[in-house]
Amino acid sequence: MSTTALDIPAVRARFAALDRGLAFFDGPGGTQCPDEVIDAISRYLRDDNANIGAPYETSVRTAELVDRAHETAGRFLGCSPGETAFGQSMTALNFLLSRAFARTLAEGDEIVVTALDHDANVAPWLELAHDLGVVVHVGALTPHLELDYEDLEAKVSDRTRVLAFPVAANSVGTAPDVRRLAALAHAVGALAWADAVHYAPHGPIDVAAWDVDVLICSPYKFFGPHMGLAFGKRELLESWRPYKVRPAANEPVGHRFELGTSQHELLAGFVAAVEYMESLGWDAMLGHERALGERFLAGLPDAVELYGLRGMDGRVPTFCFNVPGHGSEEVAIFLAEHQIAVWHGDYYAVETMKHLGLADGAVRAGIVHYNTEDEVDRLLEGLAEVA
Repeated sequence: MSTTALDIPAVRARFAALDRGLAFFDGPGGTQCPDEVIDAISRYLRDDNANIGAPYETSVRTAELVDRAHETAGRFLGCSPGETAFGQSMTALNFLLSRAFARTLAEGDEIVVTALDHDANVAPWLELAHDLGVVVHVGALTPHLELDYEDLEAKVSDRTRVLAFPVAANSVGTAPDVRRLAALAHAVGALAWADAVHYAPHGPIDVAAWDVDVLICSPYKFFGPHMGLAFGKRELLESWRPYKVRPAANEPVGHRFELGTSQHELLAGFVAAVEYMESLGWDAMLGHERALGERFLAGLPDAVELYGLRGMDGRVPTFCFNVPGHGSEEVAIFLAEHQIAVWHGDYYAVETMKHLGLADGAVRAGIVHYNTEDEVDRLLEGLAEVA
């Protein structure tokens, strides 16, 4: 792997949104879009806006865009284009896919989720437990907020139908061993059901190498528009009866799970977002992210209570913390007044906050490749002032 350095001024010049005093550490809630993504969306609406299936030029170009978006999705996820599906959001797609899968479930079947999961990969299974009488188990965490694999192994059994897990935790940044989790699921004949929403801007996805059965993510977390993207193994998707209108095509198989007319302008933005990341390269982006993460951890005031791993190994640069004596909302408001954007609360990581006993949640700061050393220093100075 090369050691290409990221040209931060050149990167930031591609984002009009960054041309202000606000330091964006809110990437876990949604990243900013480079101008080429915004331009692709507006260009489609201006020049090609149409529905597919007609012989005139804008409809033909829209059909070509739909194909290009699926080809780009296949390249991004490491699968065939036909195994991909776009939707309103990751949450909407996960409810849709889990409902189709639920046709194969019976009372007493078991689902295992983890205490690191975003609720979008927990609530669908809890609703199936309510409707069908399936049993949901929650895998425990270690003191450093990594998955407790021994506990997971004890909870997975021949009754398990799905092991659902995050590729990276949107709360504390932990990045579990995906191949190990997939192998654990497959050893008992269960599906490996991965939530890559938070991981997607922080590393390459390869569903084939990971051997996951289903993976869901959200382009707005990796510099694209608000929408959802899913992968499902072809043989798996072919085995499910989808919820769809009768005339909708059954091939490519992923199209069975795309309800109604696609958000064509957002597909144009998605393609531009992936091409933007490809223009930079993972090596350069991740090297810069890791250096900023190490800078944050090294400079964190002693008074700040960090939850999770203290180093950059086994994690992405997303940090969950509190300042004793100050509520998470209070800290977030103070930082916002100093032009620093962070989140507070539970960020839908319900099980994680339950595990930590944090009824009011915590502060969350997330670093992505367009952040700078100066911004990290400003964040640290702000926390030191609060503390």
